[in-house]
Amino acid sequence: MRSWRIENWSGNPVASQMQVLQELVSAGQYTVFGKKYGFSSLFSLKEFKKKVPIQEYDDVKPYIHQMMEGEENILWNTPISWFAKSSGTTSDKSKFIPISNESLQENHFKASKDLLTTYYNNFPGSDLLTGKGLVIGGSHQLSKVNEAIQYGDLSAILMQNTPFWGQWLRTPELSVALLDEWENKIEKLAEVTSNENVTSLAGVPTWTLILLKRILEIRNKKTIKEVWPNLELYINGGVSFIPYREQFEKIIGGPINYLEIYNASEGFFAAQEKPEDDGMLLFTEHGIFYEFMPVEEYGKEDPQTIGLNRVEAGKIMHW
Repeated sequence: MRSWRIENWSGNPVASQMQVLQELVSAGQYTVFGKKYGFSSLFSLKEFKKKVPIQEYDDVKPYIHQMMEGEENILWNTPISWFAKSSGTTSDKSKFIPISNESLQENHFKASKDLLTTYYNNFPGSDLLTGKGLVIGGSHQLSKVNEAIQYGDLSAILMQNTPFWGQWLRTPELSVALLDEWENKIEKLAEVTSNENVTSLAGVPTWTLILLKRILEIRNKKTIKEVWPNLELYINGGVSFIPYREQFEKIIGGPINYLEIYNASEGFFAAQEKPEDDGMLLFTEHGIFYEFMPVEEYGKEDPQTIGLNRVEAGKIMHW
């Protein structure tokens, strides 16, 4: 089970969350969803909770279908050109998460920059940016709904929209990173990146291990440190890293730093602040307003949610 510490750079996460809520409600007041629930007259959290019912994916699915057909001002007030296809926990096999330019800039990319800043704060002598970062993802194929709208894995959307400075720091080039067929992709990744100066890795442990083993076969080496002597960081997420840590330490063959993140199609939620931390730091200033639901409330006709100020350590919550 993941755990979080709730902090932010200003030291007042509750106030920051209220600012985020105000900005989201203000931006959404003239949308179809915002007009339906009277966003223009919501001036407090109490009013928001009273007027806006808890929504599950099936509740917002009709709005999402409208957006995918090109209609604007439905759930958000700027055009949506990207949808992240995610494995569904609902009745659907997949769900489609609208990705606005604001969510890319103020959530995913902002959180990534904060993660990098935090890392350098912990390791000011780091040589991380003297080499390349290798991100190992799943299928990166993007599909077109029409000429203006595409959907696919979040990782593909992030790669397509990465700022120019991020392109310089990444390996491999997009033509390889966006390959869809997995076996061919692993082979190309191994061939291209084994000759780079890779200083950081990021990806789900299972996929990352497959790639590392193939690189050792190609280069006829026993450890990854023989291939990438300057490797210093592995960023992992998606599953618990605990069962895999021993395998990574063995295959890498030398000390590196490990950081866990919680980055999903819905948003970049949290990251370890320090390598020795057991939990992660919840991002509270990154465009997402959080409501927490005690697990015993789930499924009730009128479930009650709570804010950050009432979250209790060790208590299981939906959010």
